[in-house]
Amino acid sequence: MSEAGGAARRGQEFEDGLEKSDASVAAFESHEKTILDRLQHFLHGNPTMVPVIVLLLSIAVFGFVAGGNFFSAFNLSLVMQQVSIIGILAAAQSLVILTAGIDLSVGASMVLVSVIMGNLAVKMGLPAPLAIGVGFICGMLAGTLNGFLVTRVKLPPFIVTLGTWNIFFALNLWLSGAQSIRSQDIDATAPLLKWFGESIRIGGAQFTYGSILMVLIFAVLWYVLNRTAWGRHVYAVGDDKEAAELSGIRTNRTLVQVYAVAGLVCAIGAWASIGRVGSVSPQSFQEANLQSITAVVIGGISLFGGRGSIVGPLVGALIVGVFNSGLRLAGVDVLWQVFAIGWLTIIAVALDQWIRKVSA
Repeated sequence: MSEAGGAARRGQEFEDGLEKSDASVAAFESHEKTILDRLQHFLHGNPTMVPVIVLLLSIAVFGFVAGGNFFSAFNLSLVMQQVSIIGILAAAQSLVILTAGIDLSVGASMVLVSVIMGNLAVKMGLPAPLAIGVGFICGMLAGTLNGFLVTRVKLPPFIVTLGTWNIFFALNLWLSGAQSIRSQDIDATAPLLKWFGESIRIGGAQFTYGSILMVLIFAVLWYVLNRTAWGRHVYAVGDDKEAAELSGIRTNRTLVQVYAVAGLVCAIGAWASIGRVGSVSPQSFQEANLQSITAVVIGGISLFGGRGSIVGPLVGALIVGVFNSGLRLAGVDVLWQVFAIGWLTIIAVALDQWIRKVSA
């Protein structure tokens, strides 16, 4: 009994000690978010808003500087025509960059496929639909080659596509003999190759089928990336490849598929480029590789992968077109147009770094 009583007293003493202890609830220091913090979080959750805001501001500024001609329906539709090919290449580039890679060969691949289509249809006399189909297959094979070297040989995407850029360019000059296929020859033997250069009028605006094709490609890719399991896998691989593997995603297969689809998009761009230029020129679109990356970066897709909307590069391509058109109408030299686009690219990357700090 004495032991039981002693235990009870010790229990009471312990409870007395608890009663005298601090009973306040743990509290965390809170601070009110500034407007800048809220803006940073908003842009992190809506990365496409940055290029949209820049596009609207660009239109307003150049409309004021260049005058009423800038806002004419014909000029605005002309911007769409001018960026159609770079926009299509930016769509292909976006798929690769979303996986934290990069493709420096998109422009060379596109020109090579256009040369293949032109040689088969004009010089060898194959039916134009067959020549176009073979071109699509060649584009997919070129992309698959990039994907194989990245996933199986384990080479960095930058090195792989830098190498294939030179390979495709050399094949392009070899197959074409550094000679263009003239517009008259295409009209006589394979006019279907120039179909995307035809246009329709809507009021005062004039839209080529190529510019409409660009919008359709982005629409299809938006659906695929946002409404299918494959699209979610693409984002997952770009965000964290190791985590994606642990979750059961076959990352290497996804990467090869991404590069193959990018190659197919480049092949579609090759067909559209023939209509845009009016001929098959092995020397055309020499800077398309870098211009496509510029559109992607300005469009808000992170170069680190896994973040951004496919709609962004479309807006980014339009921003570049608006800048070029506005500065040209304002009488600014082409040199300074390139200068302005360079600064715009740097600012876009700086914004991306600032926005990414939210998730750091």
